Amino acid sequence: MIHPAKSIRTFLGAKNYADSRRFYEVLGFEVRPISENMCLVRIKDQFYFYLQDYYVKAWCENSMVFLEIEGDLESYWEAIKILGLPDKFPGVKLSEIVKNDWGNEFFLHDPAGNLWHFGIFK
Repeated sequence: MIHPAKSIRTFLGAKNYADSRRFYEVLGFEVRPISENMCLVRIKDQFYFYLQDYYVKAWCENSMVFLEIEGDLESYWEAIKILGLPDKFPGVKLSEIVKNDWGNEFFLHDPAGNLWHFGIFK
């Protein structure tokens, strides 16, 4: 079967919707409201996900998104570190860069516990 797909979008929950929206704006994503309790979050005019005012602890803390980075991962990590997100948003955690056989990555937990992997493949 051939899928005539145009995009794929995941849904992420928010423990505190206002904090999560601000978190993604500070991170440099464009946050566009769709309704009172949902927004479309955009990265580079081509990657999207939905952020919703809905929270189930087990769901959020088991949600993961991998964002493949183009270019220098270390510079990108530094740019995120400078934002001081863990100091501005409760629950946010930023890891150091981890070197793996397949490539390198670092991790960022958003305010609801959703885990982002930012990485580069070898």
